[in-house]
Amino acid sequence: MKRLIGASALLIFLGVGPAAGQQKTRAQPMDGAATHPANGAAAPPTSVVPKPVAARADTTQVRLGGLWKGPLKVLGGKLDLTISVVPLAGGAYFAALDVPAQRVSRLATEVRVRGDSVLMDVPEADSRYRARFYADSNQLAGIWTRAGVATPVRLRHSPMPLADPAANRLTPPYREEEVVFSNPASRQLLNGTFSVPAGPGPFPAVVLVTDAGPQKRDGTVGGYRLLGSLADYLTRRGVAVLRFDDPGAGPSAAGQPLAGTLAQRTADVHAAINFLRTRLEIKINRIGVVGHGEGANVALLTAGQALPPAFVVALAPYGRPGQQTLLQQYVDDLKAKSTDPAIVAARYDRQRTMYDIIRQSSPQQASAIVANMMRQDDAALDPAAARTAAAAFLSPAKRSFLNFDPIATLDLVECPVLLMTGTLDTETPADQHLTPIEKELKSTNHNVVAKRIVGANHLFQPPAAEWTMLDGVMKPIFSPVAQEAMREWIMGLKK
Repeated sequence: MKRLIGASALLIFLGVGPAAGQQKTRAQPMDGAATHPANGAAAPPTSVVPKPVAARADTTQVRLGGLWKGPLKVLGGKLDLTISVVPLAGGAYFAALDVPAQRVSRLATEVRVRGDSVLMDVPEADSRYRARFYADSNQLAGIWTRAGVATPVRLRHSPMPLADPAANRLTPPYREEEVVFSNPASRQLLNGTFSVPAGPGPFPAVVLVTDAGPQKRDGTVGGYRLLGSLADYLTRRGVAVLRFDDPGAGPSAAGQPLAGTLAQRTADVHAAINFLRTRLEIKINRIGVVGHGEGANVALLTAGQALPPAFVVALAPYGRPGQQTLLQQYVDDLKAKSTDPAIVAARYDRQRTMYDIIRQSSPQQASAIVANMMRQDDAALDPAAARTAAAAFLSPAKRSFLNFDPIATLDLVECPVLLMTGTLDTETPADQHLTPIEKELKSTNHNVVAKRIVGANHLFQPPAAEWTMLDGVMKPIFSPVAQEAMREWIMGLKK
């Protein structure tokens, strides 16, 4: 994220002499913790540092997520500092410094934690903060140093303010319509949002399909609206969008069965395409399907049947048989927990046996066997709880995916296809999933494009440093590179 700061914004760091409590000091090592006596440096004055907690430093659990606020004494007064810290995966942090009085905003800050020592560096301002974390008072106390001037600073923690994206959403520059359409095969009503670009039309259009369900129409994960944000992007750029709630999800889910098999989901998408074919705003010969995860495979299945879509965009599709995919994800999860290899191998064989039983036995037989296996693995599990847990493995959707071969019907797909996967996708890594689909499609279809989006994960989020800051919190976004590649490809298709 690019940040611009003017010369006047650096008054906090430049041209300010020592104030009360400040002292000249020699530059300290970048990797040292100036406030921790164990590191060979003097602690801050006792007027600044609260009494140490009883727990030993190496057992203190430092929780930095949130806002850290406090005054920095300068000549003639003080300046209020706010450092926003967002924990990232792998123990890393995203942080930014704000000094409202000096109009310093979102200045990149590097954060490291060593025991109970917190090291912060602001490279653009040649400044650093070496502090100690005090769990009892949830404070940081240490020394702020710039150009040899050292000032005691105490920062107090406060939680990040919460923001409701729906409440803060501005009226979009296009028309949105709540719609209901039916799937004749299941006799179910499907509820969705139909967004139409500004202008007379008619427009190309897409149906958005969620990952394994049941999910609401926006494909929301946490506060991240994967399909909702994609719908907004495409509609603003001339593509009408229909997204709908899976059966069993959304405001009208009462009494509906959960999202079902791949065949049932494919029928839902056909119903959505036919709904778009009834609309005057839509070009009937330019209706496509964009699916994510399992939804990408549903999109490809739809394209291999009668009355197919005009094109397909498959985001992070599964390219290995369902059972292989689930087993690999199970093993990857165990390895991520540093499980002993011998235990990983034993659990793999156990899980494979369970999946074989589910696939090859009747539901009633499989239910009894799986429940028994679960009780053998966990002696504390009572019979009722085991039956409940087994039921989750025996749902029609689960059995459908276990038996699914994503390559089997790709030779029936004749429409243009765009395949996209992030290079940091650990759920459907490109070499295991995108590559076999690309190879099979291109053997019979000459209008296939495959793209690997650098730095994007399975949810098509870019690296955290590229996210959007909202109310002091870094909010994930849909990769702009992926969005634009998708729009450009759709608009570039032959009319």
